[in-house]
Amino acid sequence: MLDEDEYRLGFGTYSLTDEDGIDALVRAIELGYRHLDTARLYGNEEEVGEAIARTDVDRDDLFVATKIAHFEEPERTPEYVRNGVEESLSRLGIDTIDLLYHHWPRNRDDIETVLPVFNELVDAGRAEHVGVSNYTPADLELAADLLEPSPYAVQAEMHPFLPQEELRTAVRDRDAYFVAYSPIAQGNVFESPEISAIADKHDTNEAAVSLAWLLLKDAVVPIPRSKTPDHIRSNREALEFELDDTDIERIDGIDRQARCEDPDWMEWE
Repeated sequence: MLDEDEYRLGFGTYSLTDEDGIDALVRAIELGYRHLDTARLYGNEEEVGEAIARTDVDRDDLFVATKIAHFEEPERTPEYVRNGVEESLSRLGIDTIDLLYHHWPRNRDDIETVLPVFNELVDAGRAEHVGVSNYTPADLELAADLLEPSPYAVQAEMHPFLPQEELRTAVRDRDAYFVAYSPIAQGNVFESPEISAIADKHDTNEAAVSLAWLLLKDAVVPIPRSKTPDHIRSNREALEFELDDTDIERIDGIDRQARCEDPDWMEWE
């Protein structure tokens, strides 16, 4: 489904809360975004659900993704995962989560406890697909052993300053989608002379260039986030033009490896 045109450019919802957040979400849906990405940790599943309820778009035409993080539970029990997913469904106002991710694993035990529960949730019809978020290639190998079928999607940070070659290779080998968060490097692409020159060439902005570059990568699905109406609209320009070979080579040649999200406890390998 994520390879269909209407879902290839998703809409991230981190920090979109309260009435302003709902307004941004409704605007995004009305502009054509159909893939909505949230998480229990974001504290805005209710806002996402309210935005869905306020639009005239059929539920079947939306692809709703959310995530649960096991480290929220001191005892890290399977029951916490089951109950947490039911709470997410209630807040979102939906019967089935289209894509349920395990969010930010802290250790192997996290993964070995959560993913078997995900299998149960798929069997029960509470999730259509399952995925993993912020997993390393080694974590992904373990996930492939525990999930049946293998992960549908792997979500991680990706942008021109963090091309993620090793992880993307591991994802492609599993025939999964790579869902790219922070696809404009939290605004840092606007400071790149290489990307700015390409944006000028195509009469667009740096965010659209970064998103277009991601969309050209095999099975990569970017999920930009914005609250600003003009940015929500202009990000979709990435679907309307194509970078040429020279543009792609120039962006691929940017010599940087910079993460926006890099907590002290995470070991990326």
